[in-house]
Formats: sequence, structure tokens, C-alpha cells
Amino acid sequence: MPRFFIEPREVSAGDTLTLAGEDSRHISFSLRARVGDAYTLCDTCNYEYACVIRAIDADSVTFEVLEKKPGETEPDVRVTLYQALVKGDKFDTVVQKAVELGAVKIVPVLSERCVSRPDEKSLEKKRERWQKIAKSAAMQCARAVVPEIGEVLPFERMLCELQDADCGFLCYEAEPHIPMKTLFSEKSAEKKAADYRFFIGPEGGISASEAQKAAAAGLPLVSLGKRILRTETAPLCVISSIMFFSDNLN
Repeated sequence: MPRFFIEPREVSAGDTLTLAGEDSRHISFSLRARVGDAYTLCDTCNYEYACVIRAIDADSVTFEVLEKKPGETEPDVRVTLYQALVKGDKFDTVVQKAVELGAVKIVPVLSERCVSRPDEKSLEKKRERWQKIAKSAAMQCARAVVPEIGEVLPFERMLCELQDADCGFLCYEAEPHIPMKTLFSEKSAEKKAADYRFFIGPEGGISASEAQKAAAAGLPLVSLGKRILRTETAPLCVISSIMFFSDNLN
């Protein structure tokens, strides 16, 4: 069933909701919707509303809410990806696939070996585009929330945010490192980790000095196996592994 997102608000069965702008044009012209068609609207707070269209005009679509219920598609763990800025449109792909796999936030990071170093104005435009990609991906894969694209962080500040997680780590191909399975088992030995945060380096990887800073901050350096993954492939491997380990692929 097609779904779209609304701003969080108090909604009950029998209420009406209106979509305007790009969403209404997509419903009216691309989907060729008709009065009586069923849709799902989500409020980004993990509530879903089963609706039917009651009116369509040139600028808006009006729905009647039939039922409100908690979202059933969100994982029971929070996964935040800290991704180093990368060249070209690779970040677009990372955002799209990370949202599909269940990440709740994607944070761009400026690290030592980043080749891509756009200025502030360019970064703001990129963030706007990435947020649109996140919304589109969330609609396509039946998410109940739209994951957030965070502000670009320097490497050192990112380390501080990783320290606050139940399970925060960096992916690192060089020694010393530990297997990802070992880390997940250790972190969940006493209670299930609920907040995962991890960093993926740029095309050139994490520098030795950055690895030392991470180790000094008490953050694990984690191996993704014997093969070297591309920067746009590694986060998808990690998110999938987290979802599997936390029983969110059932």
C-alpha cells in the first residue's frame, strides 16, 4: 500500500489529513489516485494511519483516517551510521541503502583522508538532497520514520558521539582490530545493546593517527573480514550484520 509522511500531530480515527505540494502532485499525477483509494500515512514518530482519499484537487489531497496503530516495520535497535564524505554520488547510494536496511540517522564526517571537501554552501545543498533521498527510500521500503541526515562533523567530535552509544566502534582493516561478532557478543553479554553507532572511513580508509585517537578514546577498531570492502559497501555490511545479530531480520 502506498505511504507518505506527515508532520507529527495528534490524530485519531475519523480525522482528516491533507497533503499538499510535491506529495499531492505525486499522488494525483504519478500514481493517478482516485477518491476512495487506500493509503498509509506515517507521522515519523512510529505511528501509522490507514486512510482513504476523500478529495483531490489541483493543489492537495484530503484523507480520512480509518485507523491509528504503532508502526510495525521499525527495528528495535537504533543504528546511526557515521560515514566519511566520499567522492561523486557514492554518498547518495549509502543514504538510500542505509535507510532501507533500518538506520535511523546518517551523519557525514570529515576525516583526514577525505578527498571530497565541499564548502559550507555546497554541503548544505548536499544535505538537502540526502534528506530527500532518505525520505524517498523510507517511503519505498515501508519505514514508519524518516531517518535524519545529521550535520557534518569533524572526526574528533564524531568520536565523542560514538562513546555515548551502547555499542560504538570504527571499522578498520589494519591491525590491531577485533572481529565484529566478538564485539557484538561482548556488548550484549549482560543486556541487549539498543544503540549502535559506527564509523566508516573514506576511500583511503582511516589513517593510523585517527586509529590511535579512537583507541585512546576507548573505542574498538572492528574488522569486517579478510576482504577489503569499498567505502559505500562497508556500511551496508555492518547494518545488515547488526540487524541479523539483534534478531531484526526475522
